[in-house]
Amino acid sequence: MKKLLLTGLFFVGGLALLNAQEIEISESNVDLGSIEYGGKAVTTVQIKNTGDKPLIISDARASCGCTVPKWPKDPIAPGQSAPMTVEYTTTNKAGAFNKTVTLTSNAVKEGRKIFRIKGVVKEK
Repeated sequence: MKKLLLTGLFFVGGLALLNAQEIEISESNVDLGSIEYGGKAVTTVQIKNTGDKPLIISDARASCGCTVPKWPKDPIAPGQSAPMTVEYTTTNKAGAFNKTVTLTSNAVKEGRKIFRIKGVVKEK
């Protein structure tokens, strides 16, 4: 009897996962290329809800203050996409950089999703 009950709960839980919101980012790694010292670079990616319930992005945190994400504040409907822009401002250091933005959402499988930007800041 216990096996039957556990099997039933597992099956129902599995169905709940099939009917949930999921997140997909059009590009998880973006190369911004070469940026002038003292300049800025902006990239835009699409966040898509591949599930069948609304996707809510509750936060987007960058790995440093030089990287500023602007994410969709409204729920993303099932099957729909919304843009997220990420602006990188060069600091007082030339050379290669590699920064991350961590998205927090109500996605069932990947509640936290990491997006990366990289590039090279030119010498003065």
